[in-house]
Amino acid sequence: MTIEALQKAMIAAMKAKEKTRKDAISSLIAAVKKVAIDEGTRENIPEEMVDRVILKELKTAKEQIDTCPEERADLIAEYTEKHDIIKEFAPRQLSAEEIETILTEKFADVIATKNKGLIMKSVMAELKGKADGKLINQVVAKLCS
Repeated sequence: MTIEALQKAMIAAMKAKEKTRKDAISSLIAAVKKVAIDEGTRENIPEEMVDRVILKELKTAKEQIDTCPEERADLIAEYTEKHDIIKEFAPRQLSAEEIETILTEKFADVIATKNKGLIMKSVMAELKGKADGKLINQVVAKLCS
């Protein structure tokens, strides 16, 4: 995902008068710009950075839903809608089967050691941003047992 694509989506939401969608996309753009400034790439924001920030915001939105009290149905609905909008822009994540295939093909020698810490260290560099860390951990645990 590029920052330009996010900006176009925000403009489209503004024209369609979809306030919630515009607000969600606007917060994504703001988060991306903040990280870009922090990392010194304000002028030329790479797609990898945009994807990384979107995944972080998606995780934050999921945590908001999970920690919201059940009696606040209005907030849960708002958080869920924001989560769904952010999810549209998130890069596709690998499934458990795809992760297992990658691990058995590329990291067979490391997996043979059955050292979970060593496996995670080498695998996370390859799969960071492509798959959820918890899912990777579960697949590695399954392969080690």
